[in-house]
Amino acid sequence: MASLMERQRGSVKLRFFSFSAYFWVIAAIAAAGLADSVYLSISHYRNYTDISYRSFCAISKAINCDTVSQSPYAIFLGVPVPVWGVIGYAFFLGLLFLAKRRDAGRKRIWPGLFVIAAAFSSYSIILALISTFLIHSYCIMCIASYAVNLLLLYYIWLIRKRFDPGVRLMGALKQDMAYYKRHWTGTFSVLLPLGATVMAAIAFYPAYWHFSAPALRADVPTGITAEGYPWIGARKPKLEIMEFADYQCFQCRKMHFFLRELINKYPHKIRLIQRQFPMDNRLNPLVKEPFHLNSGKMALMAEYAKFKGKFWQMNDLLFQLAGKKYINTRKIGAKTGMDYRMLAAAFRIPALRYAVKHDIAVGIKLGIRGTPGFVIDGKVYQGNIPPEILRKVTG
Repeated sequence: MASLMERQRGSVKLRFFSFSAYFWVIAAIAAAGLADSVYLSISHYRNYTDISYRSFCAISKAINCDTVSQSPYAIFLGVPVPVWGVIGYAFFLGLLFLAKRRDAGRKRIWPGLFVIAAAFSSYSIILALISTFLIHSYCIMCIASYAVNLLLLYYIWLIRKRFDPGVRLMGALKQDMAYYKRHWTGTFSVLLPLGATVMAAIAFYPAYWHFSAPALRADVPTGITAEGYPWIGARKPKLEIMEFADYQCFQCRKMHFFLRELINKYPHKIRLIQRQFPMDNRLNPLVKEPFHLNSGKMALMAEYAKFKGKFWQMNDLLFQLAGKKYINTRKIGAKTGMDYRMLAAAFRIPALRYAVKHDIAVGIKLGIRGTPGFVIDGKVYQGNIPPEILRKVTG
């Protein structure tokens, strides 16, 4: 078949691409969507499991794939959204090749694919609105998937316009159903794996995004430094890490729990000293606009818990709340055995505010501009700790 077709309309001769050209363009677009979803699925996994991972599109506060991956909106029905994308595009490609059969007549199953592409595009709009109004950050690779969905919708509309003009969508869908029945074995070979994959994903997909601090071991020493900073780990450490953290920071949470696991494994080699560095504009002069709301209040509650001898219990609980917009002091008080009214009043206690602001000032003087920040042997490391440093004690 020629790559272009000619159609006479009045006295004007129109030239159109052949059916095969449209078909393979749609197949290529769907394959691109599948590849994009595979990348995003891997990126989502690494965000939660690899302490040093940073995606290529973590460019700024507004353009940051990692921020989108770390939001609760990246999970749907207990499965990461990009994994649903992998399943959806694989299903689309499976159905697509039923349209290549000779008796499809260039008309069949395109109405059904049009409805699927419309559903994909509608979901893309929902995700874009969530990124705009709830996450306040955009993912470049997610935007690429939105473009894929809109292109699929457009090219399927073109195929229907070129090869099945004048037929209403509902009538065409009924003809599709009859076509599926005639080719029930091919249809079943697509639907059965889809159904099995969806059920397996919902039932068995590992919830790796739920991580928490290991339980406080009774044999792991804790204390307060001479300067008044809480520490956990070795009394005479081979490696001492001073951590400046924000309780609303995802990377702080991930790194903190990773370090706690190391301390549990090497309790006589590593010591972790905790310092406060909330990226809250009400306490931190580096932050000029509202950001990480409540992180300042959480830091003050941690300081109050230190005064009551329950710092590490409170510290672990606050890291569990990273990303939460609302902090329920009554529940926190019940879990830690402290007076929730005092926790709520922590923001108004001058001594606690001074302690947190002092930590922030020290961090800024050391050169820390974001969280987490680590100080080891007088050198500052932003974001994570180089593996070669940890290997000194882990072997």
